[in-house]
Amino acid sequence: MNGERPFAGKRVAIVHPAWHSCGTYQVVIGQIEAWTSLGAEVVTIACSDQPGFKPSRSWIWNGYRKATPELDAHERHYAGAPLHAVLEPAFLAKVLWPYIHGDQAVIRAGMISRAMLDGRLSNETFDLVHCNHFFCMPVALRLARGAKILLDSHDLQARQFTIMNEGAPWLRPLASYDQMLARELDWMARADVLLHLNAEEDDAFRALLPQKKHVLLYPPVPAVPTGPGGDEIVLVSSWNRANVESALWFLREVAPRAPQVCVRIYGSVDAGVRSADAATYEKYRGWFAGRVERIDDIYANAKLALLPTTSGTGLSIKSVEAMASGLPLIATAHAFRGMNIDPSRLGNVTLAEDAETFAAALRDAAARPPSTAAQRSASATRAAYDAHFSEEAYARQLAGIATPLIAATGRAPVPGARAG
Repeated sequence: MNGERPFAGKRVAIVHPAWHSCGTYQVVIGQIEAWTSLGAEVVTIACSDQPGFKPSRSWIWNGYRKATPELDAHERHYAGAPLHAVLEPAFLAKVLWPYIHGDQAVIRAGMISRAMLDGRLSNETFDLVHCNHFFCMPVALRLARGAKILLDSHDLQARQFTIMNEGAPWLRPLASYDQMLARELDWMARADVLLHLNAEEDDAFRALLPQKKHVLLYPPVPAVPTGPGGDEIVLVSSWNRANVESALWFLREVAPRAPQVCVRIYGSVDAGVRSADAATYEKYRGWFAGRVERIDDIYANAKLALLPTTSGTGLSIKSVEAMASGLPLIATAHAFRGMNIDPSRLGNVTLAEDAETFAAALRDAAARPPSTAAQRSASATRAAYDAHFSEEAYARQLAGIATPLIAATGRAPVPGARAG
């Protein structure tokens, strides 16, 4: 094999939910780039969990196609259940009935289990199938035909489903966490190797499925610039409940203790703060810059980044981006959740767990001159990013995982199997 492109001539199917503008989609894009950099020919299969999204109904996929132009660079296919499949008695009894009681696991796997595949896939063979989310496993298993399957778990889904069900008007008795977890684990156990995006998720699934092979594989996060630098103190955050709670803690508890310091808050979190606490939003209205097209510009021209994270689960992508910038960081330990990294050992990180400590660190850092681009490039957080979270690190680790799996299969291409 070519050492630079070890999977040249190999075909890899990436099976994923038909989602866009979300974390899962960004992970899928990273997978495509990694496999391509390793020389593999990538084929993507988007699985819809909505009724009626048959592959042959090209028009129904138009919106999704327009929202995912990045996938056009590779052979792409679709999978979805026809309407008649969701009207069958078995679906109504075994899928729909549990779902109206809040079983989020059964509806997703149940829909995708009934998916029709693009006819052009009928004779396709793959050297490896890379599946995303347990509920896409029905399609991955149909495509594998003896090839090994890597499954990215994307967090413990039963836990997320339980959160989603809080306050929802489901019929009683409500589907339990254990019920949904059992369905999740049943599908996961059918993969050959389980990949996990953060350390918490990895620990949980190792305990739940001890008989399976598990790998902690952080998602690739695109690099941000390490300079030239500027005067801004930045906080980058999008709108979700955990981020809003964290931003409000910073504005209510930390900011008043550092009254001479001005912070620029980038991202959609502004709308969440305004909705949750209009008075606090108005007090700091001038700090909010809203969404920006290029996150690179934020970090390139900053002098300090803040991570006042008080809640949230899973790996924090914004924390990884801040690490990649090489900027001095003031952060809570929770900002580094899901990482097998001790932030106290990172020289350009100041940890602060309470408001007064955070504010004191902020006052001190605000008075210091900006770091140079060279200092940022040589920083401890940039080194940690390069080793664990960069696109190159992801591809390198993925190659190590996949090499024995592809070698064990030893599949030869089927003549004429390429789709036209």
